[in-house]
Amino acid sequence: MSEGNKEDPAAAALDDWGSALAEQAAAPQPAATVAPASTAAGDRVFQPLQGNTGPDIAKGDIDRVLDIPVQLTAELGRTRITIKNLLQLSQGSVVELDGLAGEPMDVFINGYLIAQGEVVVVNEKFGIRLTDIITPSERIQKLNR
Repeated sequence: MSEGNKEDPAAAALDDWGSALAEQAAAPQPAATVAPASTAAGDRVFQPLQGNTGPDIAKGDIDRVLDIPVQLTAELGRTRITIKNLLQLSQGSVVELDGLAGEPMDVFINGYLIAQGEVVVVNEKFGIRLTDIITPSERIQKLNR
């Protein structure tokens, strides 16, 4: 057998790649379209609002928010117990809380302390009368206790 008739497969593969790259370089390139520099991406995505931007629009936005439900929680107190004590609880067990009897209860909206109040009975159901609305600085102090 003559070795001159055999072609190296690696060399053939390189020749194929070389011819493909040459064809690509010879083909005409499509012109790239570039947006003008003065137009920012945000200008194309966020169009300015048209029409009234007065109090009527603001009232409409508030009306949308007014029907969103929130979770209101009134907390009597808190305590920490061990798993052992937790497993020993049964019907009739009394758990001591850190809140004192007669002390205002904390009122939370979606987990955020917003007020304090006292327990009342309304139509044979428990209710809470708000006695103090918590300021942001008071909220921080309550979190640190």
